[in-house]
Amino acid sequence: MLSRLFVGLFALLLASTGQANAPRTFSEAKKIGWKLYARQSVEFYCGCRYSGNRVDLASCGYKPRKNANRARRIEWEHIVPAWVIGHQRRCWQNGGRSNCARHDSTYQRAEADLHNLVPSIGEVNGDRSNFGFGWLPQKPQQYGACPMVVDFKARKAMPRPQIRGMIARTYFYMSDRYGLRLSKQDRQLYNAWHKQYPPQTWERQRNHMVGCVMGWGNPYVGPVDLATCSNLSSRRR
Repeated sequence: MLSRLFVGLFALLLASTGQANAPRTFSEAKKIGWKLYARQSVEFYCGCRYSGNRVDLASCGYKPRKNANRARRIEWEHIVPAWVIGHQRRCWQNGGRSNCARHDSTYQRAEADLHNLVPSIGEVNGDRSNFGFGWLPQKPQQYGACPMVVDFKARKAMPRPQIRGMIARTYFYMSDRYGLRLSKQDRQLYNAWHKQYPPQTWERQRNHMVGCVMGWGNPYVGPVDLATCSNLSSRRR
């Protein structure tokens, strides 16, 4: 299903955004995100299809854990949470996320980085909160057939195998680009996921598309030839 998510989206991206123009705020990033994922609308953690901001829960066998209303809507999830991006910065200490979003240009760029942004079922987004990822012993049964596990006591989440490699490569990218500190334990986990789950075609296609908007790709996924973006765009006008 993930491979189908990005088939045909390159043309849509070029038609809607053209030249690279990285969003400056989280609000701008979300607007671009809706266009980016519009044609093949599949959310990240469970693989459910959606239309507009409404999730087709039956498409992936999702059963709400607690909040059915939130489960039915799409929210935009930071793979590396905003708390992780911001809490290490002085702006967060002096006023939290809203203060960083107003006054810290590095935080603004990181919060709006499309490489770190994916559509998610709202309930899963809320349950995951700012928890880190990890291996968990529990079987995935909290959300019906959705293979996502959230351990609230351990404050950890275990994603489905298909997206573990992308999560690892996103953490490495965000750490390098914005100077985020990763613990030794996290680096060991993400190194293991990076090796065990190498980039697949769908992830490389996504990296190319997002790179055409941002102006650069995630080097842990692969290079992005920006000349290809402009050439294809001009041919499709």
